[in-house]
Amino acid sequence: MKSKSLSEKLEKILGLESPPIAVKIIKLEDPMPEIATPEKKSRYCQLLMLARRGYTYKLTPETIACPASKAALGFDALPEKISSGKMLCALGLFENEEAAAKTMRMMPRLKLRAAKAIVAGPLENFPLEPDVIIIESLPEHIMWLCLARIFREGGRLNFSSSIFQCCCVDVTVVPYLTGEVNISPGCYGCREATDAPPEHMFMGIPAKLLEEITESLEKLSKKP
Repeated sequence: MKSKSLSEKLEKILGLESPPIAVKIIKLEDPMPEIATPEKKSRYCQLLMLARRGYTYKLTPETIACPASKAALGFDALPEKISSGKMLCALGLFENEEAAAKTMRMMPRLKLRAAKAIVAGPLENFPLEPDVIIIESLPEHIMWLCLARIFREGGRLNFSSSIFQCCCVDVTVVPYLTGEVNISPGCYGCREATDAPPEHMFMGIPAKLLEEITESLEKLSKKP
C-alpha cells in the first residue's frame, strides 16, 4: 500500500485537521511486532487519539484498559456486569437492563483469542500493512468518502451502530469483518475518554478499498 501518498491525498482533498489512522490486528499466529505500548494502560479509543497526534503504539490483552473493547477485539470474554446490561443501565445509557443486554448480545466481535494485539498509528508512516483505515473528521468529509465508495458502481451503503463502542466495534471490527466501510456518530465512551471534538464523526475503511476510494475522491474533487 502506498500509505504516505494515500494519506497525503486524503488530507489535501478533504482538508483534514488530523491524519488518517492505520490499524493492524495482530492475529494469534502472527509474529508480535516490536512496537512500544503506551506508558500506562489505555483504552482503544485513547490509542486512536494518540495515533491522531502522531504516535504509533500497540495494545495487548495486558495493556488495554477497557473491558468492552477488550472483548470486541477478541482478547477476552465480556464481563457479566456488561453483558447483563447492569453497567450500561447504571450509566443511564439505556432505559433498562434488558435493552442494554440485547444491545451487547448483538455486538459484532472478533472470535475469542483470535488476536493477541492491535496496532494503531498515522497512515503516512505506518510500519505494518494495515487492515483498517480510520478517519475522524467533520460530517461533510465523511459524506464525500461515502460517495467515493459508490462512485464507480453506484448503489447504497448500509451502516451498523448501537451508538456504543464506536471506535473498537463500529469503525474497526465491523469494517474488518465485513470488508465494507462503516460510519459512526461516536459514543459516550470515546467522547468521555478522548478529546474528540463534538462536531466530529468516524469512518472505518477496509484497507483493500482505500486506493479505490482515494482515486474516486480525486475525481469528485474536480467537479462536484
